[in-house]
Amino acid sequence: MYTRMLIPLDGSKVAEQVLPYARFLAKQLAMPVNLVQVIDPDALMLLANPEQGRYIDTIVADITVSSRAYLETIAHSIPGTSVQCLVEKGKAEEVLIEHASADTDALIVMATHGRSGIQRWLLGSVADKVLHGAKNHVLLVRATDQGKTVDEAVLKTVVVPLDGSPLAEQVLPYVADLARKLNLEVILTRAYALPAAISLDEYGTYTEQLIGRLEADAREYLATKVEDLKERGIKGVSSVVDVGYGAEEIMSLARATPDDFIAICTHGRSGIRRWLFGSVTERVVRHSGDPVLIIRAS
Repeated sequence: MYTRMLIPLDGSKVAEQVLPYARFLAKQLAMPVNLVQVIDPDALMLLANPEQGRYIDTIVADITVSSRAYLETIAHSIPGTSVQCLVEKGKAEEVLIEHASADTDALIVMATHGRSGIQRWLLGSVADKVLHGAKNHVLLVRATDQGKTVDEAVLKTVVVPLDGSPLAEQVLPYVADLARKLNLEVILTRAYALPAAISLDEYGTYTEQLIGRLEADAREYLATKVEDLKERGIKGVSSVVDVGYGAEEIMSLARATPDDFIAICTHGRSGIRRWLFGSVTERVVRHSGDPVLIIRAS
């Protein structure tokens, strides 16, 4: 499945909130870890006093030493697996995308800032560019003021939104593999609603029958996917059908499910600006308080 985890850190406690999940995944999947911190000499030059510009190499060298020491301390907190500490120079997004492109089976694990969603990531535009430029799967962990950086997280359940399309269903083989290896419960979910652009009045007396048909179709569809996963050897699988337009229903289900994460597909050709589910998936990634595994559709 995944060959390794690629974890960008910037020295902050916010970024380190990915570590409890990294410890869990590394232990359960026997997966090596690459910790990466990137130093941008150009950015340091802009911040430096012009009269001290000639000393920038010394500053970079000092930061490199302290960054490596920092990463090595973090590495000791991830027992039971091989941890490589990488201190690189350059633009953070370019370095991360280069590392990811060298191994597209690597899982990128990174934090987002809890207060302001996708518009202001922990790594700023870096995360946005990584999501645009990398073909790898990405696990995003929402950082909070009370978020932990120590110990080990526990993941027991994966919530999988489906919309009936073959593209969305590309998440299922990966979910099945993770469910087997992590002993996860799987909850498939689908929301149904009348088209938002059409008012209820336009359906007249047929509204109730139409909504009933939509619900029945959603239940029938998910039932077939539940059986498909059971045939793959996943015993703990269930489905939830809810009325609505998707994003809030997905997040509400995740909030009510302890120790879970959401697994969802994006369209493979155009990255985060054109999600498979359009605005639904974007809102889930922006606002979900639960970790979100973003899987790039082929």
